[in-house]
Amino acid sequence: MRDDAAEPGAGPGAALRAWYDGHARDLPWRVPPGAGHRADPYRVWLSEVMLQQTTVAAVIPYFHRFTALWPTVAHLAAAEDAAVMAEWAGLGYYARARNLLKCARTVAAELGGAFPDTAEGLRALPGIGPYTAAAIAAIAFDRPETVVDGNVERVMARLHAVETPLPAAKPVLAAHAAALTPQERPGDHAQAVMDLGATICTPRSPACGICPVMRWCRARAAGLAAELPLKAPKRAKPTRLGLVYVARRADGAVLLETRPDGGLLGGMLGFPCTDWAEARPPEAPPLTAEWRASGEVRHTFTHFHLRLALRLAEVPLQAVPERGAFTGRHAFRPQALPTLMRKVWNLAAPDFPPL
Repeated sequence: MRDDAAEPGAGPGAALRAWYDGHARDLPWRVPPGAGHRADPYRVWLSEVMLQQTTVAAVIPYFHRFTALWPTVAHLAAAEDAAVMAEWAGLGYYARARNLLKCARTVAAELGGAFPDTAEGLRALPGIGPYTAAAIAAIAFDRPETVVDGNVERVMARLHAVETPLPAAKPVLAAHAAALTPQERPGDHAQAVMDLGATICTPRSPACGICPVMRWCRARAAGLAAELPLKAPKRAKPTRLGLVYVARRADGAVLLETRPDGGLLGGMLGFPCTDWAEARPPEAPPLTAEWRASGEVRHTFTHFHLRLALRLAEVPLQAVPERGAFTGRHAFRPQALPTLMRKVWNLAAPDFPPL
């Protein structure tokens, strides 16, 4: 382990990296500082895709399961779509899982299983945007790329006392982050800023007294640290309405359908639904049956609230659906459904009589 204190006269970047050498979080996709080798690009890529819009604590068990099932990009590329989508269930933002497979198959089939080692090359792959490309290039290949996520923006806003609200402040914060990015150890630097934001320079009640860069922090000097970054007021989320249909056959089989690839929950298994709209859509059951109303499921996505009126039906063995297919009672895994559909099942299941 390197010395935990920066050299006298060093700037905030050097102080930050010295702090990271002694305080780096132990994460399963990381290589500890000073290990003498770089992180596996596959594991870095997988973790970065999972971490988009998701917390570290939530991602870790998914990461362990994915890497146990598919330890290399070639293994993931050969996986069945349904198996990957089932393992992804609960992480949300399901377009990420679809792009994950597209990217793995591109790397395996067209690039010999090796990820490009530059941000430009990485951005050409499915599902890899500027942030993810910069993170992989810096962490896995030690390229001096500037990595900017929410943690980094918060640290930069406080370090430089940027009072322009987000999102308007993003270009200024990115420029400050770029100015601090070193040519040496850029991967460790990127992870150090993220760790600082996650553990010390937190959104609420930042621990300024133990911050390794407090002597350079303009927001701390001005008494503004806890207030920054400022954010523009959010617009109220609209509410969309729909209906969802849960049919159970006499032998316990449940009617499920695979949602279209495009849109929310694309490619995921779920219960048949109507469209989601501002006004409640008309009834559109997936098969003829005596449907009964059974409450409402509420769920919130990033951009809107959803309210689904639940319809239940018990149907005979010879029932033929117009949409979807019946899944046998022993093959049905509620835990493989996305969160919204698990809510639907949790509300529906007690209303069915015991088999």
